[in-house]
Amino acid sequence: MEKKFIIALSGNPNSGKTTVFNALTGARQHIANYPGVTVEKKTGRVAHRGFDIEVVDLPGTYSLTAYSLEEIVAREFLVNERPDLVVDIVDASNLDRNLYLAVQLRELGVPLVIALNMVDVAKARGIIVDHEKLSSMLGVPVVPMVARSGKGIRDLLDVVVEEAKRGAQWQPAPISYGRDIDRSLDEIEELIKESNVYDTKYPPRWRALKCLEGDPQIRELLERDPEQGAKIKHICENTAKHIMDTQEEEPEGIIADHRYGYITGVTKKAVKRKIELRLNLSDKIDKVLTSRILGPFIMVVILYGIYSFTFWVSEVPVAWLELFFGYLKMVVSSLLPQGVLQSLIVSGVIDGVGGVLGFVPLIMFMFFAIAILEDSGYMARIAYMMDRILRWFGLHGNSVMALIVSGGITGGCAVPGVMATRTLRDPKERIATLLVVPFMNCGAKLPVYAMLIAAFFPRDRARMMFFLTLLSWGFALFAAKFIRSTILRGQKTPFVMELPPYRAPTLQGLLIHSWERTWQYIKKAGTIILGFSIILWAMMTFPGLTKDAVRSFEHRRADLKNALLASPKMKNWVRDEKDLDLLDRLYDEYREGQGEKEALSPPNIAGSRLFPLIRAAFVLEKGGNSTDDMEEGPFKAASRYLDFRRQMVYIDREQHQTALKHTIAGRVGRSLERITRPLGFDYRTNIALVGGFAAKEVIISTLGTAYSLGEVNPEESGSLSERLKHDPDWDPLKGFTFIIFTMLYVPCFATVISIRKESSWGWAGFSITFNLIVAYLVALVFSQAGRWLVPGF
Repeated sequence: MEKKFIIALSGNPNSGKTTVFNALTGARQHIANYPGVTVEKKTGRVAHRGFDIEVVDLPGTYSLTAYSLEEIVAREFLVNERPDLVVDIVDASNLDRNLYLAVQLRELGVPLVIALNMVDVAKARGIIVDHEKLSSMLGVPVVPMVARSGKGIRDLLDVVVEEAKRGAQWQPAPISYGRDIDRSLDEIEELIKESNVYDTKYPPRWRALKCLEGDPQIRELLERDPEQGAKIKHICENTAKHIMDTQEEEPEGIIADHRYGYITGVTKKAVKRKIELRLNLSDKIDKVLTSRILGPFIMVVILYGIYSFTFWVSEVPVAWLELFFGYLKMVVSSLLPQGVLQSLIVSGVIDGVGGVLGFVPLIMFMFFAIAILEDSGYMARIAYMMDRILRWFGLHGNSVMALIVSGGITGGCAVPGVMATRTLRDPKERIATLLVVPFMNCGAKLPVYAMLIAAFFPRDRARMMFFLTLLSWGFALFAAKFIRSTILRGQKTPFVMELPPYRAPTLQGLLIHSWERTWQYIKKAGTIILGFSIILWAMMTFPGLTKDAVRSFEHRRADLKNALLASPKMKNWVRDEKDLDLLDRLYDEYREGQGEKEALSPPNIAGSRLFPLIRAAFVLEKGGNSTDDMEEGPFKAASRYLDFRRQMVYIDREQHQTALKHTIAGRVGRSLERITRPLGFDYRTNIALVGGFAAKEVIISTLGTAYSLGEVNPEESGSLSERLKHDPDWDPLKGFTFIIFTMLYVPCFATVISIRKESSWGWAGFSITFNLIVAYLVALVFSQAGRWLVPGF
């Protein structure tokens, strides 16, 4: 039986922690949230030398002081869950900064192993780290490695297993912080030990240290013992006053200085640097890629290249999926009799969810391109260059990461974008950022764009998507300027950003990152979107038409058939409804089997007495005229027959639209028409937009359902793009107006809840109202300007 133990991965952002986690666990991962918070929790498993190792990927942090939610979560996990071992991922090329967290982990006393990552980058910069010397000075195992290539992963697992077998215990390793602080630490530590109120999960000296650092969470815990807590508070205040009087510095700053001093002493003995000063490779690349002139131009070219790559690579797989779902509809329609069940599966499920799943290849390749930008380090450069622009619009430099995460480059999601605003300390900058985050092109909007671009702008797909990205940035930035100039006026705070070194992405890392995000999209389609598709299908199906209304349409069809049968032009061809049904069936078979190859005719049709009529109708439908070998009689009869078919299709469409108008959803959509009519939107479009409040992908599924309900022949329905392209109520102007409105109108439900959690219900309500007003006004301008410039629309 395998022995089990738990290890936690800690480390600074950009230290390669996620790469190590992926290299250890591969696809054996689980993603959730830490209890009570929205910080992502990733866990995985790995088997090694008879041990079943559970790996927990802690949030990336620079320290264990409770400044951010990520730092609190990481610290609480270590203290409450007590993993058997902590592996701290350290960037060998930035050793001094990365060891700061390692020193704090040693102060806490966790059983520690240091994974000295990116030793290849350090060597390229002329930095040689003696890992054995570093290990002896820190008192913990140190394993050199290059995680992105897999080098050192097995060595790390060997050390982890050995440490687990040895049964490493929690043992704090404090350092000296100067006479004044050390003396205060001793006094506070004794008071903590004397108390019977304080729990023992925190080491007393570490708790005393955090108290002197002003950690609000630890100070609150110490107040549980009023008597000892008052004494401890008095010592902290006296120490802070004394240090401020003598050194003009807060205790927290002095403690940090001594930690860095300790780290400097370690690195002086364990690290060798080449004497000559030279720019490393990343610096050389940055001189070009982040320059004020070439940098933005290169960024635009790269982003345009991503869109071109995505549409080019995904075109064939998307077409395959469209064919698959079309075939699936045909099979289901042939197996199930017409009725509510067939409508539910074909219109509610296949057209609903299938319309969303049809874009999985596009989403997957988009996420693959994003992963390349992230793993290579170029995404941070985009943020760095965008800071110059953001500051003019009243946003903080850190706002760029929230906007990028929300879909500022490609894909993304507004929910983590809203949560990313926590890094902004100024409340006005934070609120302004989370209010404009929903304007970005999140991954849920991309299928809507792709579907409408395929319908109305098929030759300019990459250019259109790139143009929409620029538009979303423009709307977001001008909205931020408006908000920061009116209701949220205030000074801008300074911005400092770390640029990680460039790295060559690994195929494994790219595939894992792409699949994680694509799988989230697929799960959403199979759960949330499926549920809303069925609900909206029901709302677009019931209560339906009354029996009298249905009989009225049936009478109109019967009158059309009788008129056709009584026509002198048809008397030599069809005598009764049985002949007419045969003609309809044979003509449909002829159209489907013949296509453009008129010389070929199915034998059962060519031998029929109706063949001359069928052939003449096919020529007329294709826009041709009678030929020398075609008699005048079949030509006249074919013209009359095609007119009959068009009228029957018109009655079918009228019945479908009348039924939809009288459903629950139809009544809601019609009630909104007086507002949306200036935009060119009808009740079906309104239904889709209302459904989009739940999730933007629901727009696709709802349109698919609305335009498939009542289809006469599911085999001829085609993809949603094809249906809208040939629908007389749609044109390029309406398609573009709909895209703009979708881009800007209300955030999805999950985003609204996130805004509420990060601010208040007031700001969440403001976001809904503000976005809706902006969307309506901008879409109205585009719609009316288009009609004025191109009167034919």
